[in-house]
Amino acid sequence: MSISLQKGQKVSLTKDHAGLSTVIVGLGWDEVKPKGLKRFTAKQEDFDCDASAFLLKNGRLANKGDIVYFGNLRHSSDCVTHMGDNLTGGGDGDDEQIIIDLPYVPQEYDRIIVVANIFQARARNQHFGMIENAFIRLVDGKTNVEMCRYDLTEAYPGMTAMIFGEVYRNGNEWKFNAIGQGTTDNSVTELASRFE
Repeated sequence: MSISLQKGQKVSLTKDHAGLSTVIVGLGWDEVKPKGLKRFTAKQEDFDCDASAFLLKNGRLANKGDIVYFGNLRHSSDCVTHMGDNLTGGGDGDDEQIIIDLPYVPQEYDRIIVVANIFQARARNQHFGMIENAFIRLVDGKTNVEMCRYDLTEAYPGMTAMIFGEVYRNGNEWKFNAIGQGTTDNSVTELASRFE
């Protein structure tokens, strides 16, 4: 049964899911539908949210090769794979997915931060306050069963990027922390610099 998480809540992934090896991290969001007369004005550009994963050593991003995103779909260790860029966020379910193969995560990496930023947010005058139904969910890749889900319930006006959560080692366990922190970073590079 899936656990519905609150902001800041942590949950063990491996303790309750014996033999867990592959985690599918699904992220989704919808554009807020305009109301009233705004419905009939010219359509603005689609929201292109880009999901990324930062692999950290001792809590820090050691090099650019440890960023998995639409421009680098697979980590050199093969432990993290980005399944491709969704340019619109349209449709039901996950808009983007990142696969984490836990047994292949080299020991020197202690956490994997999952983030999303709005592509060209400033130029398009877009922010997370214009997005609804944003979520991150973790699914057991072997059984396809959702283990936990964190629905972002706060409004994030002016925020152009989001630190959704982190998958991290705690001794022999893997855990997930629901972070839900908005930032004003305008690119994956700016967002990554927070962890350097």
